[in-house]
Amino acid sequence: MTLWTPDPTFYPSPRDAAAAPAERLAYVAAFDRGAERPDAIAVLDTDPSSSRYGRVVGWTDLPYTGDELHHFGWNACSSALCPYAPHPHVERRYLVVPGLRSSRIYILDTKDRVSPEIVKVIEPEELAARAGYSRPHTVHCGPEGLYVSALGGANGEEGPGGIAVLDHQSFEVLGRWEVDRGPQYLAYDFWWHINHDVLVTSEWGTPSMIEGGVVGELLLGRKYGHRLHFWDLRRRRHVQEVDLGDQYQMPLELRPAHDPTRTYGFVGVVTSVEDLSASVWTWFHEDGRWQVRKVIDIPAEPADPALLPDVLKPFGAVPPLVTDIDLAVDDQRLYVSCWGTGEIKQYDVADPFKPVELGSLRIGGIVGNRAHPAAPGEPLRGGPQMVEVSRDGSRLYVTNSLYGAWDDQFYPEGVGAWLAKIDTGSFTFDERFFPHGDDFRGLRPHQVRLQGGDASSDSYCYP
Repeated sequence: MTLWTPDPTFYPSPRDAAAAPAERLAYVAAFDRGAERPDAIAVLDTDPSSSRYGRVVGWTDLPYTGDELHHFGWNACSSALCPYAPHPHVERRYLVVPGLRSSRIYILDTKDRVSPEIVKVIEPEELAARAGYSRPHTVHCGPEGLYVSALGGANGEEGPGGIAVLDHQSFEVLGRWEVDRGPQYLAYDFWWHINHDVLVTSEWGTPSMIEGGVVGELLLGRKYGHRLHFWDLRRRRHVQEVDLGDQYQMPLELRPAHDPTRTYGFVGVVTSVEDLSASVWTWFHEDGRWQVRKVIDIPAEPADPALLPDVLKPFGAVPPLVTDIDLAVDDQRLYVSCWGTGEIKQYDVADPFKPVELGSLRIGGIVGNRAHPAAPGEPLRGGPQMVEVSRDGSRLYVTNSLYGAWDDQFYPEGVGAWLAKIDTGSFTFDERFFPHGDDFRGLRPHQVRLQGGDASSDSYCYP
């Protein structure tokens, strides 16, 4: 008799995930800004006992050019253990990798191989025809299937953006997730409080608003996203819209509490048009409705206009540009990347309404160009951008490229390519782990996914 058991990398609770073995590989989406070469998935050795620690040990080129790989995820995760999820025997095996510019979605098999193998390509025509969306952005494994957010409607230029659902095993596009989207039009990230049947979405802009970079008229006109949307997860219906205020442009990354008994989370806001500051807000449910409260404010830093890119010269300051945040699995530490100033911050968020800053590191930055301690003679451009925390919370991985058009605006001399690892206890850079430059074969690294899961890829149904 065949005995089926769940994938050992699925964990009932955050506590179980934090006690799991450390990752030995990291998968990195890397793209060619010139769209002349294929994008790729690079694979790094993260085992400190390995002779190849910190080096690229696997590589998979994609078959086309111009995809601009962005955020990607696993086909299955710990949410498969939820009592109502009918997928306890799927494997965390495939990477689901969207091309933000091409609207293709690649399925790559990681099982029993270091370099993933492409096993399926979902063409943009299928995504448009079956779900009505384009420009896929973020992937989460969850109830009923694979969820993929998209910035654009079927025509590829305007909205509404939303969420498409893919089958867990065949990867066919099942259709649009929303039954009733209410006032929601702009899209970006999404996540959920899975035990409470609540889904949350954030806003950026339509493809025409973001494809060429930040449009000054739209930013100063307060036309980019500034709202969160709350949904009934089971019924797929919009429940409530919460406006942060139109000066707070681009609430992007969502990080809900991992504890499934809690209904709060954090969202990072790229900038305020009033003073170029960035911020982090907490959402929560109180008095029968969803609310938000600003809990972290990060000011812009004055700078000599001669040292600034054209887009910032009139302001004489460097905005922090909070473009990613990540919450440790135990919900005790929040990491905030300030891509403009080249800073990564660590906060104690045991009280989610009163974060306390514990540490800060500088690397890269629009003005600073700070080097990594492993290569002190090499000034770096770009800054901490995508952030990923290991399951046990001990290791933090950061990459330096945001989005090709933004890279060009804020780092017109080029961002280069680098990936750093931080030991979170001492909050210092690991000097043995610094793949950079030619290690990425001329491509720019963006998001990192860790073997067996990480702090931003799993949902848990047991406390």
